[in-house]
Order: sequence, then C-alpha cells, then structure tokens
Amino acid sequence: MTDRLQPGDRAPDFTLPDDTGTDVSLDDLRGHKVIVYFYPKAMTAGCTTQACDFSDSLAGWQADGFEVVGISPDSPAALAKFRAKEGLGIRLLADPAKEALTAWGAFGEKKNYGKVVQGVIRSTFVLDEQGVITHAWYNVKAAGHVAKLRRDLGLDQGSAR
Repeated sequence: MTDRLQPGDRAPDFTLPDDTGTDVSLDDLRGHKVIVYFYPKAMTAGCTTQACDFSDSLAGWQADGFEVVGISPDSPAALAKFRAKEGLGIRLLADPAKEALTAWGAFGEKKNYGKVVQGVIRSTFVLDEQGVITHAWYNVKAAGHVAKLRRDLGLDQGSAR
C-alpha cells in the first residue's frame, strides 16, 4: 500500500471516467476547493448513505466553494445505475484498475469483521485551490460522515441543506 497522504502533500493527479464515460482530471478542478472521497462499492448500504448525504448537501458545499468527487472501483455503467437509482448530484468517477485508489492510500490492507483483507479504505480528502491536501481522513464511517466533515471544517451547518 502507498503511504498515507497528509495535509501539506500535493494530491496525486488522476484522470478517470465519470458515470457517462467522460474523462475527468483532478487538474480540471484546479482553482476550486475539492472534496475527494473514496468508497468501496456503489449501491451498498454504507456507500449509498454516504453518497446520498454528499448529494443532499451539495448546494451547501457549492455555496462554500467546494466541488465534491466520489471515486470507487465500480465501472462507469455501475455508477450510472447508482446515480439514476439514488438521484445523485455529485460527480462519481470509476477507478476499476484502482490506480487512483492506490496512489491516494485508499486501497490496501484493512480489517473487515475482524479479518485483515485487501480492499478500499473509505477515505476523504479536502484540497485547496492549488491541489494541496488540507485535511485527510482514513477509515471513516459512512453514516454521519458528511455532517462531521462540515463540523471539522468549521462550516455553517445551516448551509448544508
């Protein structure tokens, strides 16, 4: 596994397809604050909770100057189904080769029901307008994560919805 990223590190660039198959590069988002979060699998309970929470609060994130990008090892087609089924408004990117997941330290050994397995480590990063990591969280819990993230960033809870 790649070493974990820390505040002050430059975020590793990526170019990944979104749910429509259009390539999106982190470089395309320079000039904006960006939240990049990694999740294991579309349409599973925890990942749906997290994606819906980010989507439901997207207007608040945008009002606070943030872009939100979710990345999983799913295919673009699976992400398109996920977006349609849940009515998601956030950008979803596909990383089936796990290159971005690995570069960001979001793929590797983790504990799952007491066993050590290889898999996606649910992680969230906040980047400044120059692509430098200002906050990094690994092994986050899906439920309540978005509200905790807003609190940790000192953002007005009222603008979250």
